[in-house]
This record gives sequence, C-alpha cells and structure tokens, in this order.
Amino acid sequence: MAEVTVRQFAEVVGTPVERLLTQLADAGIEIADPDIAISDDQKLQLLTHLRHSHGEGATGEPRKITLKRRTVSEIKLSGMQGRAKTVSVEVRKKRTYVKRSAVLEEEAKRRSEEEAAQQAQLELKRAEEERLSATRLQKQAAEEEDNRRKQEEEARRRQEEDATARADAERRRAEAEARRQTEEEDRRMRAAVPRSKAQPGGAAADDKHTKYGRAELHVGQELSNKRRKRPAKTRSAVNVQVESKHGFEKPVAPQIREVPIPETITVGELAQRMAVKATEVIKIMMNMGAMATINQVIDQETAAIVVDEMGHKPKLLKENDLEEQVMQVVNEGDEVTRPPVVTIVGHVDHGKTSLLDYIRSTRVAAREAGGITQHIGAYRVETKKGVITFLDTPGHAAFTAMRARGANVADIVVLVVAADDGVMPQTIEAIQHARAAEVPIVVAITKIDKQEADLERVRSDLSKHEIISEEWGGENIFVKVSSKTGEGVDALLDSILVQAEVLELKAVAVGPASGFVLESSLEKGRGPVATVLVQRGQLKLGDILLTGQEFGRVRAMFDEDGKSLQEVGPATPALVLGLSSTPNAGDEAVVVPDERKAREVALYRQGKYRDVKLARQTTKLDDAFQQMQEGEQKTLNVFIKSDVQGSAEALSNALINLSTDEVKVRVIASGVGGITESDVNLALASKAVIIGFNVRADNSARRMIGESGLDVRYYSIIYEAIDDVKQAISGMLKPEQREQIVGLAEVREVFRSSKLGAIAGCLVVDGYVKRNLPIRVLRSNVVIFEGALESLRRFKDDVNEVRAGTECGIGVKDYNDVQPGDQIECFERVEIARTL
Repeated sequence: MAEVTVRQFAEVVGTPVERLLTQLADAGIEIADPDIAISDDQKLQLLTHLRHSHGEGATGEPRKITLKRRTVSEIKLSGMQGRAKTVSVEVRKKRTYVKRSAVLEEEAKRRSEEEAAQQAQLELKRAEEERLSATRLQKQAAEEEDNRRKQEEEARRRQEEDATARADAERRRAEAEARRQTEEEDRRMRAAVPRSKAQPGGAAADDKHTKYGRAELHVGQELSNKRRKRPAKTRSAVNVQVESKHGFEKPVAPQIREVPIPETITVGELAQRMAVKATEVIKIMMNMGAMATINQVIDQETAAIVVDEMGHKPKLLKENDLEEQVMQVVNEGDEVTRPPVVTIVGHVDHGKTSLLDYIRSTRVAAREAGGITQHIGAYRVETKKGVITFLDTPGHAAFTAMRARGANVADIVVLVVAADDGVMPQTIEAIQHARAAEVPIVVAITKIDKQEADLERVRSDLSKHEIISEEWGGENIFVKVSSKTGEGVDALLDSILVQAEVLELKAVAVGPASGFVLESSLEKGRGPVATVLVQRGQLKLGDILLTGQEFGRVRAMFDEDGKSLQEVGPATPALVLGLSSTPNAGDEAVVVPDERKAREVALYRQGKYRDVKLARQTTKLDDAFQQMQEGEQKTLNVFIKSDVQGSAEALSNALINLSTDEVKVRVIASGVGGITESDVNLALASKAVIIGFNVRADNSARRMIGESGLDVRYYSIIYEAIDDVKQAISGMLKPEQREQIVGLAEVREVFRSSKLGAIAGCLVVDGYVKRNLPIRVLRSNVVIFEGALESLRRFKDDVNEVRAGTECGIGVKDYNDVQPGDQIECFERVEIARTL
C-alpha cells in the first residue's frame, strides 16, 4: 500500500493541515512536517483520540445526547403614541442525557482520586504522628535528665546537711567533756584546802566582804554550776552554690500575643495588654489618621485594627453574657398552625392601603395625610377563608427602612403594581427587599378598571426583574384586583392562604413571648406606646417586656380597633403600654421572668450604646482639616420631633441625604412626642430649625417660641418637609458666576505715549465697551491677555461707555503688546442662583 503524507491525508479528510498537525500533537503523535508519511496505526490512534474528545467511547457510541426545543409566542406591547405592537418571544430549552456507563466510569475515576487523596492524607497523618512521637520522646528524655539532675542535687544537699549535723554533735561532745574536767579539778582543789576557824560575829574566816561591808553569799558548787550560762551554739557555715548567670534571656523572635479586646478600651489599657508603651500605640494611631491620648476610649473595631497593625492577634470579647442569657427564650410545647404574616409593598399611590381597606371594610386611606401612608399599619383580618395578619408599609422613597422591616418579619410579600403606572422605582426596591428576606412574592395588579390599564406591560416589566407569572411559565402568582369593585380580592386571599399552606407556618403558642417592634410613639395620657408583632409564645398582661434599650411591665394591650386584649398569640399585632420609653422600630421584643435582669440588660445596652458612640467620635485628621474649612461649608441644623419613631427615622435620613459639598444638613436630635420647652432651649442653643411632623408645641414651648422668634415648621406630609428643606439649602448655596460677553472692539492702529504707554485705536463692532468691566485681548481668535481697562477715551474726552459703530482709544492696564488686528473683548460676570 502506498504511503500517505500528512498533507494528502488532510486533503482527503477535508481539514486544514495546521489543524491536523495540532490534533496529531494532542493525540500524542509527534509529526512536525506535513510531508512526512502517516501510518495506519497512527491514523487509528488519532481516530480514538478524536472520539474520546467528542464524547464517544472506544466503540464509537456517543456518551451523551443533547435535545433542543424551541417554542415561539407573541406578546403585545404599547408603543409610541398609544399604538400597540406585537413582539415575538422565543423560548429555547436544552436537555442533555448522559450515558450511564460514562457516568459509572467518571464515578470510578472520582472514587479512585478520592482514595488516593485519602491515602495521601493518611500518609501525612502518619508522618505527623511520627514527628509528634519523636518530639514527645525528646521531651521525655529532657524531663528525665532534669529529674536526674534534681535528684543528684538533693542527694548532695542531704550529704552536706549530714556532715554539718555530725560536726555539731562532735563539737557539743567536746564542750561537755571539757566542762566535766573543769568541774572535777575544782572539786579536788576545794577538798585539799582546810577550813579556818570561825571569826567573831559568826562569820567564817574565809568569808569575803563586799565594798559596802556586806558579806558575799556563798552558794554550793553543785548549785552554782546550774546557774552557769551555756555557751552560745555556733553553726558551721554551709556552702551554697548559686549560679551567677541570671535566668532571663532576651527573646530571639518577636512575641506574638493574643490580645483580648472588649467593646470599649482606653489606649493605655490596650498598650498594657500588648506589653508595649502607650506612645507606640498613639504613634500607630496617628499613622492611621486618628489622634488619641493615653486615656482616650476607642471602640472595639479601631482597637482590633491597631492590634493587627502591631503584629498581634486581636481577640474580640463579648460582654453580653447576661444579655444572651436573658434573650434565650425557651418555648416548650407543641407547635400549632399560625396565621400568615403578609406585608403589602409597592410604589407610592398604587393602591396598597385602598386594597387593604376593601379587605377590612374600612376607610384608612381617606384619613391619611395627603392620601399616602406614612406609618407601618398592622391589622389582623378574619376572612371567610381564614385569619391573615396584614402589614401595610409606606411607598414613599423616604420610608426605605420601614419597607425593609416589613419584609423581614413577613411570611409572604404582596407586591402591589398599578396597571396604569407599571413598575416604578419603589416597586423595584420592594422586590429587592423581598428577595433579601427570602420570602415568596404574590403580585397584585390594581386599578384594572381604568382605561389606561395595560396588564401585558406590567407582566413584561416585572419579567425584567425575574418576577415571571405562572402563565408565562414562572413561579409567581399574578392576581388582577380592583379596590373599588372588589374584583379579584377573593382570588388574592385564596392565593395567600394556598401559599401559607405550602409554607406550613407553625409556632409554639405557650410560654414567654418573643416578637418584633414594628412602630413606637409617645401619646398624651398613655405614655410610650409600641406596636409589637408576637412571633412565638403568648404575651399577657403583667409580663416583663424587654425591647432594645427599654423595658417595662405590660399594663394594657389593644388591637388595631382599640379593643382591650388580655393575651396575644403568635402572628398577632398589639399596641403595648407600660414601657419606660419609646423603643426603636425594629428592636427585638422578649418577655423575661425577672424585672431586675430586664433593668440590668436595658441599662447595659444604654451604656454600651453611649460608650460606642463616644468612642467613634475620635478626632480624625481628616475631620480636623474639615473643621478648619468649616468657614467655607455652611451648616443647616435641624431638630426633628415626630409622632412615631419610624417617621422620625425616615425624615432624618431623607434630610441628611440632601447635604452637598457646600451645605451640610445636621440633625442635632430627633425624638417622639410633642415639642417641649427643653426642645426649644436645645434648638436655640444650637441655632436649629424645629420640624414638627404630625406633632405640635405645648403652651410653655409655644410661649418661648414667640418670645425668641425661633423658626418652627409643622408638616403632616413628608415630601412637603423635604421640599422646604431642599429650598432652604438652595438659598444657602453660593450663586453660580457666568461670564457674558457684552462688546467686541477691533484694534485699527496703535499709538505710543510716554505717559500712558500703548493706546489702541479701536472700532467697536459689536455691543458696547464699558470702563469698569474686565476685558480680554485676542490675537487670531486666541486669548493672549486678560485684565482691565486703564483708560477709555473718545477723541480727547474720557468716557464711561462706547457703543457699536463708534471709534475710541483704549488703554489696557499692565499690557503694552497690543498690535493692529487684535480684538478686545469686553465681558461681565453675572451671578445666577443655584438649585439642587
């Protein structure tokens, strides 16, 4: 058989030569020249490689099959000028089926790789154990050597003590022997001397007389020996060998410590825990841009950064053991089915409250200021199909935090979209909140009775945000409703209850309650009032309720209609009276058994909040520079008082977001309740404007406001307050300066003067030239000088203004290089008021 070269084989196969050479190289066949012959074995090897790479086995059978399916449908979209157009929607589906044998091969391959990995891990573990065993043996040998050395030293010490004791015994024995010999010698001498005769007066001849004539009392030898003092014992010195080398050795490697950091700590204490000087810590903080002293209190986050910067390991401590112990509510009992908590969200004025009004058969929307909702409303509705708890959230852009809280506590989110308006910015935001909370979404399309309603456009717009109806093959339920006629409301309730059955919502209905604060306010005659949604357990009158930084005994509970309640179960909202102050919206509420512990936790939280707030007010270098430039930046101080906590929070955030580089809006304080005399004093001290949102000033505060002339604004609609503050900020902005060209003169001739320099003889060709206005000198339409006029004359007379078509003489100040053909442009600067 004739030999076939690679080039000829490429022509037969119908593929480029370069590609064939690449495939041969991938198959492991080393052929670099296309004119080299290729054998049949090499062809078979190439064919086997190509089959494997294309998903086929050695037998040529495919290992997987891919099926494709395409369907085409049409939707109608509203176009320009109210014309509808048809758009084709093509859906492509692709499914791949893998041969089981291939799967088994891959499984076997994966299993072998896992076994090899496990074997490698075992080998590593065995090597680690051997290393640990060797280390253990070395440590044991070192301990044995230390024990032997200690035993030798103990034996030597005992030998020295025994030798000392023997020497003491020998010395005492020698002293006793010498004393006995002395006594024997004295006794022999007394026995050898004869006694003399007695002297007159009864005294013996050998009696000695004292200095004063009294005879000395003689005592027997045996008695005198007993009174003799014993010689003092002298202990022989013991040689103690002490090493002259000190025990401390300088560490050869840097010491890395694990530094415990509480939630607040001073700079000096932090330096002490790292065993460094406080000046080192202050130096590190200055390099980071924070100025601090040794007694400065810093927060936990800043301290952790400093510790990490100095090479140590920060250990963040939690000082809330009592808090965690109190907050651990254990509900023992059987779980029972509870009603679903449904949050209604959507854009402003899309009919959320009207839809809920029809379900509850009330007229809440008519009572809202401006016709828009500005609070979270919690309602328990008993329908024919079951009990549902509804949360009505505001749709205005300023109430983002309220919508987020409503989505977090909900089981189901009803997204309300107006059929005539479509998807709006707050609609998109509500979708994002629901997805962040991972709750199912039911879409309610309202205002379907209007002529401008376009349901297909709503479905198309929502599909762009991955909200696809079941009719289009999605997972979201779409219901068409009308708040006026009631069309579709029953279908919406059915959809909500069906979704609740799928979720299998259950909770323990006995034991201490725990829940969530939806809203809080300060009411006259009632005091602090909090809207609490119970999630687990049962809330009863007299329970000790802990909510954030506040606590108290539940004195009374009411439902949304004002009816008194004795106990509240899961998924039920209630107005609670008896707290120490208004809690923050979003705080967790829990019933604790002991009022003392509740007070301790509340005071601890208040102190922690205050300490962290003070610690975060550390002076930064950037802040110092910013304070130096405060003369350039204007500040508008605002004091906010609102009827509920959520509205105060929303209004504060909205006003702070209006700040610009030139004007800063600073909310000095915000609170709940009416405007009092202390509020007026604080506003006067800080030169602030008081904004009362659905609240009024009392008599004493009103009298003080009249005397001081303080600016107090009352609002009931949030966007009116935002617009007024925006207008005030616009008035504080620096006006924008624009240049307006008023005249143009051409230089015809230049005259030289010894006194005035170069005088340009000009003809005003456009507008007018005025003496006090700035000018520019242009040459070939390029600005070469900008300055002012020094003189403006017509003939020999000084004039203030020369109009078009008139000749004049112009002297340019500090510029003598004017040439014929130049142009002198006269302009003025105009100030224009700026707006946000």
